[in-house]
Amino acid sequence: MNKQPLVLRLLKGFAMFWWDFLVGDTPELFVAALVIIGAVALVSERWHANSTAVIMLPVLAIAALGLSVKRASDAAKRK
Repeated sequence: MNKQPLVLRLLKGFAMFWWDFLVGDTPELFVAALVIIGAVALVSERWHANSTAVIMLPVLAIAALGLSVKRASDAAKRK
């Protein structure tokens, strides 16, 4: 029998769900998404360069995905 109170178990389960959903197996993509969103928001708000921000978002997202795929490919080759 689990000694933790029900509320604590529910909170832990809720936190573990969101961690697995957001971070999952590739924490670098989660960090990359946060950095990309921050960079786009900074460019848009600080310098009012909305057109630049619109172009930056997909370019940075594709670059992050490409780096993640390359990293996974290199890891698979080492095995």
